[in-house]
Amino acid sequence: MSSDDNPVIFGSIRRRVMKSRIRELAGQLSRQVARGRTFSCLIAPDSELRRLNRKFRGKDYPTDVLSFPCEQRRAILVDVAISVDRAAQQAKSLGHSIEDEIGVLMLHGVLHLMGMDHEVDRGRMSRAEGRWRKRLGLPDGLIERARS
Repeated sequence: MSSDDNPVIFGSIRRRVMKSRIRELAGQLSRQVARGRTFSCLIAPDSELRRLNRKFRGKDYPTDVLSFPCEQRRAILVDVAISVDRAAQQAKSLGHSIEDEIGVLMLHGVLHLMGMDHEVDRGRMSRAEGRWRKRLGLPDGLIERARS
């Protein structure tokens, strides 16, 4: 499976990111976490994530990551959307690279695509996210941060 099988779409972002590293992470997530299933990921500014959050969740603010399960895929051309602005702020405050933060957010989104939901699954997604973060060499994930 080539990295082209998992398109990463870079919207009109003004931040410097190592695109090859992000594409590599998408490939790893597809092969390992999604068990060979492909997905697409949009990396965009806050304004786009705010628009998507408002349209699909009725929440008028930017968010760091959105996942679009099967029933929503017909309405949008991507499976996961990530705010590069939120990722940059979170990476800076947590002391790691923006690429690692995008990896954390992409992992979180892919686990949602795989049917997991940390709000109702009694820790199943949290445990899976923790295992995958360690295997992929990524820093603490969103669920761990929410507990702190």
